[in-house]
Amino acid sequence: MAEVGAHLTAAPAVDDRPSIFEAVAQDSLMAAVKPALQHLVKVVAESNPGRYGFLWHWFDEIYVLLDLLLQQHYLARCSASFSENFYSLKRIPMGDCRQQPLATAGLPKRQHWKSLLLLVLVPYLKGKLEKLVSSLREEDEYSIHPPSSSWKRFYRAFLAAYPFVNMTWEGWFLIQQLCYILGKAQHHSPMLRLAGVRLVRLTAEDIQALEKKLAGATSRQTHSVKTQVQSAVRKALGGIAFSLSTGLSVSVFFLQFLDWWYSSENQETIKSLTALPTPPPPVHLDHGAGSALLPKLKTVCPLCRKIRVNATALSTSGFVFCYRCVYSYVKTHQRCPITGYATELQHLVKLYSPES
Repeated sequence: MAEVGAHLTAAPAVDDRPSIFEAVAQDSLMAAVKPALQHLVKVVAESNPGRYGFLWHWFDEIYVLLDLLLQQHYLARCSASFSENFYSLKRIPMGDCRQQPLATAGLPKRQHWKSLLLLVLVPYLKGKLEKLVSSLREEDEYSIHPPSSSWKRFYRAFLAAYPFVNMTWEGWFLIQQLCYILGKAQHHSPMLRLAGVRLVRLTAEDIQALEKKLAGATSRQTHSVKTQVQSAVRKALGGIAFSLSTGLSVSVFFLQFLDWWYSSENQETIKSLTALPTPPPPVHLDHGAGSALLPKLKTVCPLCRKIRVNATALSTSGFVFCYRCVYSYVKTHQRCPITGYATELQHLVKLYSPES
């Protein structure tokens, strides 16, 4: 009976690990935000290059600073990155600790700074490396260096090795995700393993503690000048990070839509969705004369009333005439003989039929 009672009182271990879908979704969230923001910056910079061109030129550096501020705010406040907190996840140190620390407790300093660097620095360096590879490939096509130069040999070797390095990197992540799905690993990403943390779901106690911390931060008062200055700086940085996080939380789905809208593989779909309708035929300005000039047969010139020779169209109206007839008419009257639209000689377009 004692053994039965012990089995009944021992509660089964709750699986606090997020599913692979939650883990991958939070990874893809920030990956979708950057291209969308990049397109917005590009539109702004193109509208006024003199004033906003620097935003496009230094976009990677500006983005990494904002990302650093945002991730630091969330790691210190919620023990999670922005995307992890968006999906109600938190980071805890590695180990078999039965009592999980609250999200408000923060990570140990070692894990905190490792997490921050891996969240911000690794994507930045990877993006810079991809841009370097792209520029080297263009330089390899149009380079003026002789094929036997050491620099040429070096970056050709680098370009040849990069696909294998990139394949190894992506394969590392794929194997880690497969191990996570099969329950053989506690991390879905090697970056979490390098940071010495793992992801778990937020509990009810975590949510209550976060709400209390937020309420306590607004009511806390300081008296000394030094603490007031420090508090003001922290409030300013926290306000910037909070505004960034709030704006991202509100617009994250809109940014993901922008990323889909401007991705290259969707351009054909966009063209079909935004294709302009076929314009209607031109309105005749001189109804009587214009309709009288139009022949019944489509192969007849409206001016000479004979089978067209050297067919030529007017780009201003679309009607077709003999070249000699329409050339003389436009040169004299500077308008279309059918519609009366203002026309110049450069608006004459030669038509080529399969017979010719």
